[in-house]
Amino acid sequence: MDMETKNDSSSMSDFILLGISSNPQLQKPLFAVFLIMYLVTLVGNVLIILAINSDTQLHTPMYFFLSNLSFMDICFTTVIVPKMLVNLLSETKSISYVGCLVQMYFFMAFANTDSYLLASMAIDRLVAICNPLHYDVAMSPRHCLLLLLGSCTISHLHSMLRVLLMSRLSFCASHTIKHFFCDTQPVLKLSCSDTSSSQVVVMTETLAVIATPFLCILFSYLRIILTVLRVPSVGGKWKAFSTCGSHLSVVVLFYGSVIYVYFRPLSMYSVVKDRVATVMYTIVTPMLNPFIYSLRNKDMKRGLRKMVHQLK
Repeated sequence: MDMETKNDSSSMSDFILLGISSNPQLQKPLFAVFLIMYLVTLVGNVLIILAINSDTQLHTPMYFFLSNLSFMDICFTTVIVPKMLVNLLSETKSISYVGCLVQMYFFMAFANTDSYLLASMAIDRLVAICNPLHYDVAMSPRHCLLLLLGSCTISHLHSMLRVLLMSRLSFCASHTIKHFFCDTQPVLKLSCSDTSSSQVVVMTETLAVIATPFLCILFSYLRIILTVLRVPSVGGKWKAFSTCGSHLSVVVLFYGSVIYVYFRPLSMYSVVKDRVATVMYTIVTPMLNPFIYSLRNKDMKRGLRKMVHQLK
């Protein structure tokens, strides 16, 4: 392939992923750090899933969504981290053009499903606190399953649209992605096509897919706050808010970094800052989720203890 001429995407064979850092001395330390973080993510989220499945008292809508959230966290970190670890120890650091699109597709599908599951959990808390008498009907197993299937369907349709859009781009001499995985913004930066229309489409559908669950979460918590403020006792207020604390912590971590990375024009893209922000929601947040949901949650602690006793 002649790298001095314009290349059509159909003839593109490989991209080069620069990774977290191009400093050779940092490759092995970074490999060790991210390997540990990935293993903690896998073990922590698997334990959450096993604990919920083993304790019938945790077979509720909130924990149904939490177990699926843990599964999605495992999936979307696995789409990124193993390849990143291989590249940290490899001299080539390459990923095929098709492999790049496949990674982009599944990463967005799982990450967006995560976003919709967080919204579903907010709806669960809204109904439980604001309309407790209708909770069993509103959050029935059938409705929970429909929310899950709807989240997955919308996320995969969004990913399909994004990948089809990216596959139509042409690339120039440079095929070095200044990132540790195939994300939309760094790949768009490589294109020698006119990306103005692509940027508009990307921003529009990203706004629709990410902002919709985010606004749903904001609306849910606004309603929850207004309802709880009407509770006369301080103890009642604290009890209501305490059921939302873990979920709200995860929402702040996840959406804070996502909004920073994706809701800016391409001209404002910063390699170093975006890498750090992306690490936050792709690796750090999935790793912290099991700790956030278990350390301050008596039901999860009981479920984990019960699972450990069953394994003895």
